[in-house]
Amino acid sequence: MRALVLGGAGAVCKETTRDLAAYSQYDEIVVADYNLKAATELVEDIKNKRLKPLYFDAEDYGSMLKLFPGFDVVINGLPWKYDLPVTKACVEVGVNGLDVSTDEDQWSYHQQAKEKDMVFIPGVGATPGITNAMAKRAADHMDQVDEIQINFAAFRCPAPAPGLLITFLWEFHPDTESRVYYEDGEFIWVGPFEGLKTIKFPGQIGEQEVCYIPHPETRTMPKTLGAKKVSVRGCFPPQAMRIAKVMLDWGLYSAEPVNIKGIEATPFEIMFDLLLRMPETKQTPVWAYGLIVDVFGKAQGRKVKHSLWNTHPPQEEWGGSAAYYKNIAIPLSIGAQMITNGDVTARGVLPPESSLDPDIFFEELAKRGIQIEEKWEEID
Repeated sequence: MRALVLGGAGAVCKETTRDLAAYSQYDEIVVADYNLKAATELVEDIKNKRLKPLYFDAEDYGSMLKLFPGFDVVINGLPWKYDLPVTKACVEVGVNGLDVSTDEDQWSYHQQAKEKDMVFIPGVGATPGITNAMAKRAADHMDQVDEIQINFAAFRCPAPAPGLLITFLWEFHPDTESRVYYEDGEFIWVGPFEGLKTIKFPGQIGEQEVCYIPHPETRTMPKTLGAKKVSVRGCFPPQAMRIAKVMLDWGLYSAEPVNIKGIEATPFEIMFDLLLRMPETKQTPVWAYGLIVDVFGKAQGRKVKHSLWNTHPPQEEWGGSAAYYKNIAIPLSIGAQMITNGDVTARGVLPPESSLDPDIFFEELAKRGIQIEEKWEEID
C-alpha cells in the first residue's frame, strides 16, 4: 500500500509523517511538499526507508490528477485553501483521502464520491476531528441528543507559519460568515468574542475564557447526530487573544486600503505581514491542546450528561511545540490508516462522526499518549 502526504514537511504535517513512519504498515510513504529541501531533510532525519521526498506544487491542479492515482490514500496537510481542490482531485481520480480542515463546498462532492465507492473525510485533526469522535461516542449511548457543547484551547503561538496565522485571524475576523451556533433548526450568526464563558482545561492550560469559534462541527452534527443545539467555543493563549481583540477594536481587520510612505495596503495585509515577521508571535510559554465535549440528552428515559476530555504528554516530554502539533497530526495519520485498514466502510465525502469508529480511533490515540477521559452523570 502507498500513502501520499501533501505538505508532509510542514509545521503540522511533519508530525503526521513521523507517526506514519512509526505506526503504519504502508510499503511507501511519499512526503510531497513545495519545499523539497525541508521534505528531504525530514526524511533523512526520520531514517525510514519507506519514506520518499517529492516536490509538489499545490497550485497546479493538473499535477494532482497525475500524481494521486496509484496511491491508496491521500493525506492532505496543506493550508485550508487547498481543501477543495484536493477533495475535487481525489474524487475525480477515485482515490480515498482526508484532511485536517473543512471547506463547505467539499460536501458537494459527496454523491460523486459515493458513486465511485470511495471516501474523503474533511476535518480529521483535534477540532474538528477528535471532538467529532467524542460527540459520536456520547451520542451512540443516548436515545436522544439535546445539546453538544464543544470547547477547545489551542495553545500555540499566533504565527508559526502563514497558513496557521491565517486560521488564527480568520476565527476572529468580523466578516467570518461561518461563526454560528445551531439551535432549534436555525444557524445563528455571532460576532467575534461573543458567548464568553470560563472553562477549566486539564494539564498546563488550566482555566481559560472561551468564545464562539467558526468550526464545522456546528454545521454537521445537527444532521449527523440529531442534536437540537450545537456550539463550538475556543481560545488561544491569552497573549494571542489580546492581539486578536486589539485588531478588532481598532479596525485592523479592515480591507480598505491605506497609504503608508507611498505603499498602498489594507490594515489587514499590514498586520498579517507584521505578525508573520515578528519573533514574539512565534513564541508561547505553553504548547498544548485542550478539548472538552459535553453532550446532553436522554438515555433509557433519563436526562444525562456525557462529558469527554483529552489529556496528552506535556511539552517537556513531547518536545515543545510538538505538544500542540501532534494533537492535530496524529489523528490525521490514524484516520488514513483506518481508511486503508478497512475500518472505514462509509462512502462519500463525510465528516469524522459519520465515518470514524470512536472506539478504534481512541484506542489508537492512546497508543500515542493521547488519552480520552469520560464521565456519565444523570442531571435534573
